[in-house]
Amino acid sequence: MLSRLLVVSVLVSVLSIAATAWLAAQTTSGAIRQEQGQVLADDARIYDRLLGLAATTPNWRGADRTVRELSTDTGRRIALTTQDRKVIADSAEGEGERGARLPARASAVVDPLAVDSTLAAGRDDDTAEGPGATSGVGAGTGAVDRIDPRAVGPFRLPAKEREDLRSMAEKYIGCVRDAGVTVKTVEGPSGRPYLETTDGRGEQFTDVRCGAMYLNEPTRTERRALDKITKLAEACMRRKGTEPSVLRLTLSRGGVPRLVALGFDGSEKTPHPEGAEPGQPGTPGEPGAPKKPSVAPPTTEPAPAEASEPPVEATPDPVEALATSCVDSARREQLGQYVSSPALLFITSQDGSRPSESGFQLSGANTARLVGLAAAILAVTVAVTAFAATRLTRPLRALTTATQRMKTGEATEPVPARSAGEISQLAAAFNDMAAHRRALEEQRKAMVSDVAHELRTPLSNIRGWLEAAEDGVVATDPELVTSLLEEALLLQHIVDDLQDLAAADAGTLRLHREPACAAELAEQVVAAHQARADAAGVRLSARAEGDPWLTADPLRLRQAVGNLVSNAIRHTPAGGSVTVTCRAAGEGWVTIEVADTGTGIAAGDLPHVFDRFWRADKSRTRATGGSGLGLAIVRNLARAHGGEVEVESEVGAGTRFTLRLPVT
Repeated sequence: MLSRLLVVSVLVSVLSIAATAWLAAQTTSGAIRQEQGQVLADDARIYDRLLGLAATTPNWRGADRTVRELSTDTGRRIALTTQDRKVIADSAEGEGERGARLPARASAVVDPLAVDSTLAAGRDDDTAEGPGATSGVGAGTGAVDRIDPRAVGPFRLPAKEREDLRSMAEKYIGCVRDAGVTVKTVEGPSGRPYLETTDGRGEQFTDVRCGAMYLNEPTRTERRALDKITKLAEACMRRKGTEPSVLRLTLSRGGVPRLVALGFDGSEKTPHPEGAEPGQPGTPGEPGAPKKPSVAPPTTEPAPAEASEPPVEATPDPVEALATSCVDSARREQLGQYVSSPALLFITSQDGSRPSESGFQLSGANTARLVGLAAAILAVTVAVTAFAATRLTRPLRALTTATQRMKTGEATEPVPARSAGEISQLAAAFNDMAAHRRALEEQRKAMVSDVAHELRTPLSNIRGWLEAAEDGVVATDPELVTSLLEEALLLQHIVDDLQDLAAADAGTLRLHREPACAAELAEQVVAAHQARADAAGVRLSARAEGDPWLTADPLRLRQAVGNLVSNAIRHTPAGGSVTVTCRAAGEGWVTIEVADTGTGIAAGDLPHVFDRFWRADKSRTRATGGSGLGLAIVRNLARAHGGEVEVESEVGAGTRFTLRLPVT
């Protein structure tokens, strides 16, 4: 048991330590990841807000107010400086020297014409992938993608053109609604409305039957801006030694210029480039395509490749790359006067540290400490378990030894119970069991002796009279036969009593219950013992209070009351009285009392009156008592009926036995 307890405790300790360490590591790592994720989300939100400010206002107008609002929302220190670290706005202004605690490395560069793709990845669709965010042909360099779509500059529509396009969009929505399609109007950064489906996917929707080409046709403001970019891009290409035979620009759905096709052999490579929809400006055959010679009409769409053929990588065209670069340069040159200049962004905590750079690292020393602590906990656990197990098994070993001694019949000493708890309760129960077993063994030995004594007397009498008759000492006359018959009946009575007690102990005593009147039972018992009472000079009577009835075995109940009456007559001197009283004792109970005016029983003897073969007269003569089994039989019969028997006595005044029985 000690080994098992040690093994179990070690196993539980190891698993507990491992589970605790794993849970602590997972919780800490999760908390750090969550904190870092929140920091990155805040960084992206701050960057996007300032980027939108730079894309829509020149010279960082309103930067100070925006920085303070963001600092209040995020609890971070935010500072904007020029490239030479001249402070533009700082949320820590008034808390010491302005900008004195800025770190050596900036968190990001806020430039609407060169967007940081890492920080911009967390923005929503309308900002990061909205109008103008998709690229056309030649966008593989990534140049066009890095211009913030909110930087629209000269493409921003005046109120009159916005109102015209909005009215046109409302008519278009009514037309497609009649066709069973539901769309919605979305306004791009330039103020140009475009239509999207309402199925949650946000796809652009066009339908030429309802006049989509008119809604997508560039306005006067947009044509002027497109012409400006075209001239700047063509001039750039000429400066770099390339003649722009074909250069076509169009507008994305938000009104942002986009290079959609290049064809230096006089034909387009893709009639519907990626991201362009039928009805967009510049789509073949629709109004809105620029009329300048640099616009090439699209050709037919090329046939799709066979599914079994592997895709062939297109070889980058240097002329296309140059055209893309020139368009990007033209856009930057055009937007330069409308946006704010690039600025350094510093995002730190209030004390100047960088929470985004925090991490969880466990050094070798800390690892050694954790291992040592785990080993110490394991050692303490084993020591405590060994001590507790030793204290637990010591009384168990004592109980085992005492049980083995009891099995062999040796005398057992009480097992000491030194502490409280289940073990001490077990030891106490074992000691009680051992004491009860000793008492039962002594009672068994006494009972065997008593049975032998009770049977020896009548058997000796019968044997003596028979031997005398055989030797001719006494004549075999009717008186001798009567005497022998009385002795035989006494033996039969003792055997019957022993049989009744054995059946009661084994739980096989049969009761034939039936409704019975307690008063009638008492009268029958009194009538049966009246002759004996008269011979002893004792007045025997029965009386009833009310009409008590109960369900019981009449024969066994008369036997119990008869034993009490017989015992009372025997111990009542001449001139005394014995009274049997029946009454209802509360709801559901009936009592039968047998009271006498005899010699009484001493207080020290009252606990033993129901023991088998016990008699107050230790000489055990027939003149002072019977076999000593009558009262034991009375108690067993009372318990068999679900009741109990009680005794009250006073020496010299008399004794009262009370049978308390349930009605049912």
